[in-house]
Amino acid sequence: MRDFQTWLAGFRPAIAGYRYYTDLEKVYNNVAAIKVELNILNSLIGSEHIEQDFIKLYQRYPEILKCIPVLLAKREVEILTKDFDGDHVYNFRKANYPIEHYVVFMRETGLFGLMQDKHVNNLIDYVTGVETGLDSNARKNRGGHVMEDLVESYLVKAGLERDKTYFKEMYIHEIQDRWAIDLSSISNEGGTEKRFDFVIKRPNMVYGIETNFYASGGSKLNETARSYKTLALETKGLKDFKFVWITDGQGWNSARNNLKETFDVLDNLYNIVDLDNGIIDCLL
Repeated sequence: MRDFQTWLAGFRPAIAGYRYYTDLEKVYNNVAAIKVELNILNSLIGSEHIEQDFIKLYQRYPEILKCIPVLLAKREVEILTKDFDGDHVYNFRKANYPIEHYVVFMRETGLFGLMQDKHVNNLIDYVTGVETGLDSNARKNRGGHVMEDLVESYLVKAGLERDKTYFKEMYIHEIQDRWAIDLSSISNEGGTEKRFDFVIKRPNMVYGIETNFYASGGSKLNETARSYKTLALETKGLKDFKFVWITDGQGWNSARNNLKETFDVLDNLYNIVDLDNGIIDCLL
């Protein structure tokens, strides 16, 4: 019998490399994609007649619209606003309002003030900062990919071969179709489409593996633990399929109670220490 507290104590604070924090190459590429338009808009910085000058710029260079959302730290092409006239959906790829409406947008969002009052001196530098901030929001996704890459390295080390004895990102229906396994107990009779990070195929067993790493806490951890507890219970009676969860990260300290509930019902719940100790070989 494994001791939960001892197991949890082995969780790591981080697995991230240097590139985890900000993907600066991505930031530079995103800025370069609108560099020309940003330079055109730079002519508005300090303008005493910024609204008229904006209209003139648009008439000559309508493509400047496409870089406006990022000035507000938005990725979307369309931005919804609401005022006393009702709802407005501004399209910044292809104008769907007269330019005067976009003047109102720029004025009311404060973008004209940002430039006219010289709160920024160069929009390229400003957008580089915005893109860096936006990219930091992707850290959790990168953390998930780092964990996936780490787990995959252990699968390869165990002698498994991708797309032959193990598969990446496989849906329930693909598992059922490929190996004629009945997974209706976890697919709600086909109504739910679950995807596993990895699937291992052995002669008499298929393993569906989920991986994640949480360096910090949050409500998502409790939700994850509960959903995987349900999955563990739903798969417990299957003869030719086993659910495996590999997780780590000291963020779990804030959700240890929910994690323990899953630990108590899921035999194949492992961490990185288990990987180091050869659990993949034991599993197979």
